[in-house]
Amino acid sequence: GFRHYTVADCEFNSSKLNDIEYTQFYYYNKLEYVRFSSSVGKYVGYTEYGIKNAERWNNGPEVIARRGEKERYCFHNVGIDVEADLTKS
Repeated sequence: GFRHYTVADCEFNSSKLNDIEYTQFYYYNKLEYVRFSSSVGKYVGYTEYGIKNAERWNNGPEVIARRGEKERYCFHNVGIDVEADLTKS
């Protein structure tokens, strides 16, 4: 069978919202075909299928919804992750 999955990632150096980058990767059969990065602010396609989807999503409401994920998903969890890391060290 075929496998389709997404991975969301937050990278940060501090708890400031400007220092946080939210990235969501889309995979099909272990091949990344499209990605959203908050530093770029839009979807970027890496395959023919991914390029078509990126163009469609960048012109629709999907890109606006993704732009809010950095604050909703990452910023909320930064404090939890930093606190957990500090208690381990």
